Amino acid sequence: MIILIGAIIIFASVLGGFTISGGSVASLIHPSELLVIGGAAFGAMVIMAPKAVLIDLFKNAFGALKGIPYSQQSYKDLFLAMYELFMVGRKNGMIALEEHVNEPENSPIFSKYPSFVGNKEAMDFLCEGLRPVIDGRVKAEQLHSLFEVQLDKMEVEGHEPVDVLTKVGDALPGFGIVAAVLGIVITMGAISGPIEEIGHKVGTALVGTFLGIFMAYGFVNPLAMNMTFLHKSTLDFLRCISSAVVSFTTGMAPAMAIEISRRRVASSLRPSSDEMEQLMKSIKPG
Repeated sequence: MIILIGAIIIFASVLGGFTISGGSVASLIHPSELLVIGGAAFGAMVIMAPKAVLIDLFKNAFGALKGIPYSQQSYKDLFLAMYELFMVGRKNGMIALEEHVNEPENSPIFSKYPSFVGNKEAMDFLCEGLRPVIDGRVKAEQLHSLFEVQLDKMEVEGHEPVDVLTKVGDALPGFGIVAAVLGIVITMGAISGPIEEIGHKVGTALVGTFLGIFMAYGFVNPLAMNMTFLHKSTLDFLRCISSAVVSFTTGMAPAMAIEISRRRVASSLRPSSDEMEQLMKSIKPG
């Protein structure tokens, strides 16, 4: 949305002859410079990263522009879904959770919480965590180690696209200088021409340096930081699931397991203790 607004402002400025400090915005629009800088940046990404990381990079970049997908309501739905699930497990035994875990899309519990059902990554994380305990393949006290291994790997994989984008952002000023040098080389070929033409070509070359620096520090590096926050928010959400499941499977009461998980949430998204207590009281045991 921010990019779209910026593009509209620039386009309108060009059409309207808008000026900045006496100069037209149109003088900053040079497709040849954008082609050199953008082509070099894209080529660098292709060379430095495998296909899977590039796919994640573009997917996460678009996701970052939409903002963090988790809200306080997302956490409420998560906590209530887990609480209701834990209550069934406590009353009827862990085997009673098998139908919910094996076919979560048909679970009458999960269907009550659409925001959680729509989060496939979180749903799979919860079900895959409970499934080996229900099957008896893993003891409850071993579950924490399994979660940590998985989360550590997800953290590493999530930082790979960010690292690639950050390196591209750091290289953009250099690509801008390359574009500027190419522009100066072209200018030298027309050095005997009119002074206005020489001035235009020199200005075009200098725009390359401007665009490289501006794109690096005004867009690419901030986008990489935004992607970092997005990835952290996902890990935080999954860690809430991890802490609740581990607490419950090791013998803790459902309400206490949810309370431990609730305290992991960032203060800006954390439901209050009283609010969660009221919401959990409204759930009738299955």
